Amino acid sequence: MRLTDFDYFLPKELIAQKPREKRDTSRLLIVDRQKRDFFETVFSQIVHYLKPGDVLILNDTRVIRARIYVALPNGKKGEILLLRKIGDDRWEILCRPAKKFKPGSEVRVGDFPVKIEERKPTGVRIARFFHPVEELINTFGEIALPPYIKEKLGNPEEYQTIFARRDGGIASPTAGLHFTTELIEEIKGKGVEVGFITLHPSLGTFRPIKEEIVEKHKMYPEDFSIGKETAEIINRAKEEKRRVIACGTTCVRALESVAEDGKVRAYSGATELFIYPGYRFQIVDALITNFHLPKSSLLLLICAFADKDLIFAAYQYAIEKRFLFYSFGDAMFIV
Repeated sequence: MRLTDFDYFLPKELIAQKPREKRDTSRLLIVDRQKRDFFETVFSQIVHYLKPGDVLILNDTRVIRARIYVALPNGKKGEILLLRKIGDDRWEILCRPAKKFKPGSEVRVGDFPVKIEERKPTGVRIARFFHPVEELINTFGEIALPPYIKEKLGNPEEYQTIFARRDGGIASPTAGLHFTTELIEEIKGKGVEVGFITLHPSLGTFRPIKEEIVEKHKMYPEDFSIGKETAEIINRAKEEKRRVIACGTTCVRALESVAEDGKVRAYSGATELFIYPGYRFQIVDALITNFHLPKSSLLLLICAFADKDLIFAAYQYAIEKRFLFYSFGDAMFIV
């Protein structure tokens, strides 16, 4: 399978630069896999396309201030991006300018040293911190917005979901940005069960695929957890043939990572699951998601969930109708 088969052209003006003032006023494209059709509505109307007994799974990760500027040994400024905690005082990081972060070198965050211990073949470094990282984040860190967002946020909370509560995400699970407290209450009032998982989006979510042959791509591990209560809600629904609806590709990967014989188990660990066309889904019956970058692992996932031709037809429609794309853009509900 070739990566170029998952390319498309998007006019730059359709890349959303800021969130909508009211989260649930974004546009929503309903994509029906069985009828091979799609139509437009508003996100606040999604409640009308949910059924009593459905289970809606949301990701409660909270984005941390993962970008930290550092002083290099030569006195110039550098930058690190925290990716994943791998020990009490060690993190995997990205850095730039990369050539200045050699193993054995030391940089400083304010008055505090950070030692670069190892460089992996992927370019990821392992860094040791000599001061609590949580304190460094609060004092020196800033939220790392995707590079295609050129405008600064008026309020960092705009990049958090309203149900974000577990610190650790490097990026936001953006399908969840469309929900308001009122909408979730309305959904519950219809008889939909709402459950939460945690997956901290990191390099696995946003790193571009570089392999032309899709199957050669390797995902960077991302930490996730599924609690016992959520697992029970999902398994009960699967037994009773009720729909499990994942909000976002992060929820899909978390649920499918622990799927066995059509059930999930409570789990805490990391996933490197790469979903692309040909994958057989065990848990997820419907998917809420944003419009994704060309040739991205996220686009491949939704092409696996629905037919690629149907997804590309829906994307072409969205472009023609001037939907907004990517993190702060509009949404799809694939049923």
